[in-house]
Amino acid sequence: MLTLRKASDRGAANHGWLKSFHTFSFANYWNPKEQGFSDLLVINDDRVAAGKGFGQHPHRDMEIFSYVLEGALEHKDTLGTGSVIRPGDVQLMSAGSGVAHSEFNHSSTRPVHFLQIWIVPQVSGAEPRYQQEHFSAQQKRGRLQLIISPEGAEGSLHVRQDARVYAGLFDGAEAASLTLDAERYAYIHVARGSLTVNGQRLQEGDGARLRNEREIHLEQGEDAEVLVFDLRPQDLPQLP
Repeated sequence: MLTLRKASDRGAANHGWLKSFHTFSFANYWNPKEQGFSDLLVINDDRVAAGKGFGQHPHRDMEIFSYVLEGALEHKDTLGTGSVIRPGDVQLMSAGSGVAHSEFNHSSTRPVHFLQIWIVPQVSGAEPRYQQEHFSAQQKRGRLQLIISPEGAEGSLHVRQDARVYAGLFDGAEAASLTLDAERYAYIHVARGSLTVNGQRLQEGDGARLRNEREIHLEQGEDAEVLVFDLRPQDLPQLP
């Protein structure tokens, strides 16, 4: 069963320097029907003006990853990490027992567009850590590239949860399928463009919950970039 979450139904915030869409309840956006899905708690679609950003703030017991679509995002944290994240890069910060970080637009002239996504971890109080890897367009073209997994398989980033995240680029005749283990759930987020998922057309910003589907088939992309989450079979996140 596929349940569509339309882009136009998401929460929205406009702070001038920041324009954000919230798939699930976040900050001042509260929707009792949208409190996350399985272990997926937050999908924020953020556009940050040149030279602006989020000042240092703390987190704990959360797996937080950033996926840059356009521009460059500058990251600093109390682990001593300093990095710039560009399209193709995936950054994963495991907050664990506690870490503070800041995220700023690296450019003084161009906006940055990125997704910030939170996954609830299996354990609390773990040692904080930072990971970053680059996945080229070629690796994602016409296929689903594993970018996050519990085992760090295939060069993916290691997440502290039974969750796997794939990224793909699809255009024209390109198509791919993902087989799910029995009783697994999945979530699809279309970062840009449009494509068809199991016969359902999804546009930029759309999402879809999938329950009791053994296979996900992606096709008929139009400049599409998509994230696919392979998740535990539960409806709502549960904090450790």
